[in-house]
Amino acid sequence: MTSYRKTALVGGILYLVTFIGSIGAAALVGPAVTDPNYITGPGADQQVALGAIFELVNVFGLIGCGVALFSVIKKAHEGLAIGYLSTRLFEGATITVGVLSLLAVTSLHQQAATTADAASLQPAARALIDIRTWAMVIGGNMAAFNALMLGTALYRARLVPRAIPALGLAGAPILITWVIGMILGLTGPGTPFHVIAVMPFFVWELVLGIWLTFKGFNENAPMAIAERTSRGEHEPSGEAAVALAAKAGAA
Repeated sequence: MTSYRKTALVGGILYLVTFIGSIGAAALVGPAVTDPNYITGPGADQQVALGAIFELVNVFGLIGCGVALFSVIKKAHEGLAIGYLSTRLFEGATITVGVLSLLAVTSLHQQAATTADAASLQPAARALIDIRTWAMVIGGNMAAFNALMLGTALYRARLVPRAIPALGLAGAPILITWVIGMILGLTGPGTPFHVIAVMPFFVWELVLGIWLTFKGFNENAPMAIAERTSRGEHEPSGEAAVALAAKAGAA
């Protein structure tokens, strides 16, 4: 297993981990997010706390993606590699703020059970949920900038089939437009526009994670060949080498 294959395997698995974390969180935190009277009701603190743990799994996975793929992407374009890692770190930090807000809501719910004026805590709880919502809008949708950085590098270097990063690159402007519209109050979550904006990224990250896990980077990409040549490893010869050189020139 080459270093490129190991990096792709780790990066692909971490991409799939982000799906496990984010989907698990979305399925579990609903009571605290959707019920405006959560802290005065029976609540579901353990369920919400488990959802927060899943969200942290998502955070660790997405930051891990940035770290794992940085070394390979840097060889294609250092600026894009730094940009990709930076957006991943920002995404993870912002989502973590949302996790802390959720945990604070469960704390308020427990406090409300011991006070005679539980209703007075509702404004604070709703403010915390609003923070969580905006943390997911801003942080979670950094996927658009991730795609612009990582997708451009993968597309240029031909490390994966170009159709995969092209999907993320095509969807990035749509998702950025939705986020701006959300900030300006022109659209909202769950709208048709939101679905259209999110779907390309769901598919792009899922397909990329599966491809990197089971197929890895293209070992015949010009960058991979140059890496092996510099290490004195075996490289294609004859007609294969001519074809690869032609591909490199076309890129």
